[in-house]
Amino acid sequence: MIHLDLTHVIEKIPFDSYKKSVKTINEMIDKKEGKGNDFLGWTTWPKDYDKEEVERIIKASNFIQQNYDTLVVCGIGGSYLGARAAIEALTGLFPKRKIEIIYLGQTLSPNYISQVLAYLENKNFAVNVISKSGTTTETSIAFRLLKELLIKKHGKDYFKAIFATTDKERGALKQEALKEGYETFIIPDDIGGRYSVITAVGLLPIAVAGCDIKVLLNGAKKAMEDFDNDDLTNNICYQYACTRNYFYTHGKHVEMYVTYEPHHTQIGEWLKQLYGESEGKEKKGLLPDSVTFSTDLHSLGQFIQDGTPLLFETIVRVQTPNEDIIVKEDTENLDGLNYLKGKALSYINEKAFLGTLKAHEEDGKVPNIVITMDKMDEFNLGYLFYFFMRACAMSAYLMDINPFNQPGVEIYKHNMFVLLGKPGVK
Repeated sequence: MIHLDLTHVIEKIPFDSYKKSVKTINEMIDKKEGKGNDFLGWTTWPKDYDKEEVERIIKASNFIQQNYDTLVVCGIGGSYLGARAAIEALTGLFPKRKIEIIYLGQTLSPNYISQVLAYLENKNFAVNVISKSGTTTETSIAFRLLKELLIKKHGKDYFKAIFATTDKERGALKQEALKEGYETFIIPDDIGGRYSVITAVGLLPIAVAGCDIKVLLNGAKKAMEDFDNDDLTNNICYQYACTRNYFYTHGKHVEMYVTYEPHHTQIGEWLKQLYGESEGKEKKGLLPDSVTFSTDLHSLGQFIQDGTPLLFETIVRVQTPNEDIIVKEDTENLDGLNYLKGKALSYINEKAFLGTLKAHEEDGKVPNIVITMDKMDEFNLGYLFYFFMRACAMSAYLMDINPFNQPGVEIYKHNMFVLLGKPGVK
């Protein structure tokens, strides 16, 4: 589970002034009312999820592991970010597992797509295509190209290598899956993409990576039980939502998500979509950004410390690493590092965190929210995912924003289709 530390936010957050709003919004979330209420299915999904489908997901993941050396996750936005964040956080950037997982369908870059397809020429790969409609441009183009390669490799049996996560009944991908015989999994009607990591959207790739998705769901369920209340004295999820709202209404424009592990970088990418797409409407909202320390202390660290005072930091840190290394003594000591002999890298990384926290808070006057996990495992990550999703809903409703639509995204798509000459689009 997680711990929320607000002792480094510099100012005292007036939680009493939020109590009435939090009570009203929490009740609205529970009753699935308010703006975008038809997309609140994720709030109870950890207990309501389809148990039979989860068993099918596990069976399919075992089949993929046993029959292929690579899984291509083909999706964009919420259709792949959560899965990628989980897979890298839980298994690392250089995992010791049989199957490789790569990503396509999240870009229109001819360079990237060409290189991935060339790489797959010599791979025995399966595809998990993820799209509710089956017509998302980036994903659909990539999927078409992947199908061509699979047909070249397997002929009429190509369909056995495709697993489609899509709408239960409607959409182009669902119809194609029925026609061609792809195994399918369901994107629930009442759960939007950026809240879908704990559904089949995220669970199949996460399971293929060798992670225990039932434990991840149990972690999310524990968070659901812990945070479904309006007690601001103890509900750290809503404390976080109110704290970021306070900063938003008191001159801060950017929330900088901070991690201290490169394999947690994709958690920052998932958070950027979750909060940016949920809150960035009606000329409102904090701009979510992310950094990975200590790497980015040598680039953005200067700005955070001494630049325009427009941001606060939200640090997501893990107390106990899954792996560690001890610094050994060097006889010549030319680098002057022998004072660290016998120290673990986890110890050094922690001191980098504490030193940075002190500098940013005391000297830079940058407020810091610290969210600490005991360790990174499936249970804690499921808990963390739900924590951020529930906080996001509360935070958006505090600004009177619909957390579940994305009208700005639809505008870019329309303009692109006009420029491309798509039939029927003007």
